[in-house]
Amino acid sequence: MQGNNSLPELKQLKAMVVTAAEQYLLPYFGQTTRHYKGDGSIVTQADHAIQDALVKALSEQWPEIPVLGEEMTPKQQQRLLDESRDGLWIMDPLDGTSNFAAGIPCFSVSIALLYEGEIQLGLIYDPLRKECFSAIRGKGAYLNGEPLQPGNTELPLKKCMAQIDFKRLPTQLAVRLVSDMPYSSQRSFGSSVLDWCWLAMGRVQIYLHGQQKLWDVAAGQLILAEAGGHALTLEGERVFQTTLETRSVIAAAGNRQFEAWRSIVMGSIS
Repeated sequence: MQGNNSLPELKQLKAMVVTAAEQYLLPYFGQTTRHYKGDGSIVTQADHAIQDALVKALSEQWPEIPVLGEEMTPKQQQRLLDESRDGLWIMDPLDGTSNFAAGIPCFSVSIALLYEGEIQLGLIYDPLRKECFSAIRGKGAYLNGEPLQPGNTELPLKKCMAQIDFKRLPTQLAVRLVSDMPYSSQRSFGSSVLDWCWLAMGRVQIYLHGQQKLWDVAAGQLILAEAGGHALTLEGERVFQTTLETRSVIAAAGNRQFEAWRSIVMGSIS
């Protein structure tokens, strides 16, 4: 693969993901056996089935690009990252597994293409709503092929809806936000990759998460950036890095919202 001009076709990628979701996810929604990983998170046979199917399909279509999936071992994932200079697919085959297993309609598939240390292409598919979010670096963000137009980017913070994952935040910060809410209302939907998309399109306006993995942020952060949104870690670093270590996220749809939100968050932990 040589640069942005030779990127895989989004239409091909979307067709592949839609087919896999219809075959390996929708028939098992709310009707699958749960198992628990070493970190306590849930995994189902659907996670493995769709990952295997997509790894096979991606490898057949683009054999020169290896695939890193969430359900691979850390040793496999690290090896793939170390050898990623010529391109690497980064995939979360089923984000929102707990929702999926419980029959809660909020889960998705995420695929991103890493090349030369940057995410060049991202696609996130919500099979229940049939919403496909996508972006190519420097070419904008899209929802079902139409330019993504974020709304409510000028709302003052007090009128914003926030998406916050309190479970993984520093205690001092979580207590501050609960005791003196600087926003209108707060939600937590249980699918990190959809969080990015819903922020990018303006369903919510501000976002905070304490720990996200590589596959949680890869596609979503590009979609948000290409839609005009903003994101950093709590340490002030860019969110995406080629590491298996978790990363915090503070983000917003609009620039003024981001600056106001970040000021409050950082003031609560300083």
